Amino acid sequence: MINKINTNNAKIKQDNGQKKQLIIWISAMLIGAILGCLGIAKLNNFFNFVATVFTKLFQFVAIPTIALAVITTLSELGAKKNAGKIFGHAAIYTVLTTFAAAIVSLMLYIIFTPQNIMLEAAGQTGTNIEGSISYYEHLLSIIPDNILKPLLSGNVLSVIIVAMAAGIGLSFTPETENKAVLIKLLYGLQELLFVIIRGLLFVLPIGIAAFCAQLCAQMTAGSVMGALGKYTAIVLGGNLIQMFVIIPVFLILRGLNPIHIFQKMSPALIVAFFTKSSAGTLPVTLTTAENNLKVNPSVSRFVLPICTTINMNGCAAFILVTSLFVMQNSGIELNLATMIIWLFISVFAAIGNAGVPMGCYFLTLSLMSQTGASLGLLGAILPIYAVIDMVETVENVWSDSAVCAMVDKDMATEKHPKKT
Repeated sequence: MINKINTNNAKIKQDNGQKKQLIIWISAMLIGAILGCLGIAKLNNFFNFVATVFTKLFQFVAIPTIALAVITTLSELGAKKNAGKIFGHAAIYTVLTTFAAAIVSLMLYIIFTPQNIMLEAAGQTGTNIEGSISYYEHLLSIIPDNILKPLLSGNVLSVIIVAMAAGIGLSFTPETENKAVLIKLLYGLQELLFVIIRGLLFVLPIGIAAFCAQLCAQMTAGSVMGALGKYTAIVLGGNLIQMFVIIPVFLILRGLNPIHIFQKMSPALIVAFFTKSSAGTLPVTLTTAENNLKVNPSVSRFVLPICTTINMNGCAAFILVTSLFVMQNSGIELNLATMIIWLFISVFAAIGNAGVPMGCYFLTLSLMSQTGASLGLLGAILPIYAVIDMVETVENVWSDSAVCAMVDKDMATEKHPKKT
């Protein structure tokens, strides 16, 4: 009885702490929005500086968090037979949700096809394609040629490849004292990272205020262009439908409450909105999933780092709609067969994309440079991409959270099946 009371008290205390945190973060957003709309140049420069500092701090902890999470999880592959099942479930949900995002956006594009715009008005010379790479070169760039380069360059997918190799290698290494010491060291570093992350979350309201002020200042300066309104509406509309309709349907079908999961994961979603990086948000996503959503760490620390790279719902939608829009404006015929081909291209391109700011934009630029389409329109899209990128990142992290929750439910169900 006493234990039950203590558990209830702890739960109430935790819920109050989460509500207090959310109130502080929302207050920081409002303060930042008000200050950003004042149009004071020196103040805006200061907020840009603070926002950059926080972005760098998240990038600083993101790469080691991804690497350690993958290594420590895969190192137990030999001891835990469900590691393969976890990856299999995560991969299935990832493919299904990513295809769903692309299909929704394609349907919106067909129904509300945006009109062509004059490339001269869009600033045809605004995008410099010199140095753009092909998709094959993009794939080759993720294959590391030394162990330090992925860490130094921040190439998320390369880091995951190295981490997977190290983790799988450890899982098949004979049980010796050296192996035990190495694994303890890795877990110790992981615990240290989580302490640093908690400290970063404590001062995060300052960063949220700066990010919000930065966004409002950009919008006040006229960064959002009305000439591309229908295109922007299609991209954002597809993202919102995916977020508030498609993903909740997946959760409901799996017997989960999407409202509950959304509320519990809200701190990570807020950070994703302002950082514009699912990889940068990963430390917060991991902490929130384990502390608020109570996901099993053996699931979250394997699924979320993987999903950060391969589960790119928003990116697939952006690549598809933007590619079709650019090709349409370049005079390339868009029949249904072409659209379906590009649906598959967008999904597989998104799966190989890095979860960093503007990753989808540069990948789309790379793909379009191979089609012969005029890339001037991408220069016009660039100013509004800041807003699109924010919404896309929230969608990606929300999808990652949903996949993690569904896999966790799957593993729990397999471990404790209902008696018939």
